[in-house]
Amino acid sequence: MASPLVNGLRSVEIGVPDVAAAERFYTGTWNLAVAARTASAVYLRGTGPQHHLISLTQSATPEVLAITLNAPSRNAVEALAASVPANGGTVLRAPAAIDEPGGGFGIAFRDPQGRIIRAICEDARHADAALLRDRPERLAHVVMNSTDIPAMQAFTERAMGFRLSDRTRIMAFMRCNNDHHNFAYADADNTCLNHIAFIVPALDDVMRGGGRLKEAGHPIVWGPGRHGPGNNLFNYFIGPFNFVIEYIAEVSQVDDDYRVGMPEDWKWPPGRIDHWGIATGPTPELKAAQRSVGFASELRV
Repeated sequence: MASPLVNGLRSVEIGVPDVAAAERFYTGTWNLAVAARTASAVYLRGTGPQHHLISLTQSATPEVLAITLNAPSRNAVEALAASVPANGGTVLRAPAAIDEPGGGFGIAFRDPQGRIIRAICEDARHADAALLRDRPERLAHVVMNSTDIPAMQAFTERAMGFRLSDRTRIMAFMRCNNDHHNFAYADADNTCLNHIAFIVPALDDVMRGGGRLKEAGHPIVWGPGRHGPGNNLFNYFIGPFNFVIEYIAEVSQVDDDYRVGMPEDWKWPPGRIDHWGIATGPTPELKAAQRSVGFASELRV
């Protein structure tokens, strides 16, 4: 199953107070590589074909400047220009050529809770894509806090063509392709970034990453474990400027026959919040970080 309007998560564009410090972390510790650089931003890639997974732009405070999705065609981008406002969003930039590294043709809009989202087609791809040990391949998902999950679920379904994979007591997991979820909304009293997840090849890479981050002063704040919805292996960390980031592997691949799970399907025994039951956390530091990074109010990318 793929949405006719968007078919994947490409990148997250973030603002940070110190671009050089963030670049050192995301290249030297998180194991991304520089794909491009401009006077105002650095673009960092994984080992997959996507032009970049994270862009870093100077900002007075840490913030998410935009979440960028891939669209299958110009027709899909044009269709978003109609479906977004019809379902409560606001178009910020009409379909047009994208003037940044990676290029392409896309649209930018604000969702009903104020997050800026872009959808781009025809952007540049790397020809040397490969699975490499100990390195992120691509983004898996972005989780966003929400004060009204039903409203955001409806917008994401109707405006962008996502489908619900699972609904727990506190989260809605939504997909636009065969990954179990590309977006998720977490019940909260704020609309901040919850976390960004990066796919690495295997369990060994999730665990080795945990050791590498710990040695660099970024201990595991939740994990290691295996989630319920999505079934993926995980380790969570707090990166520079309180961005919560996750290494995952083995995320479930689902199709149109997948049965949507509801809260009664996702109940854990007392004291357990993952399949293994051995994970430490989530720590108070993680919970605080998950409510500290907001979304930009103006389009800057």
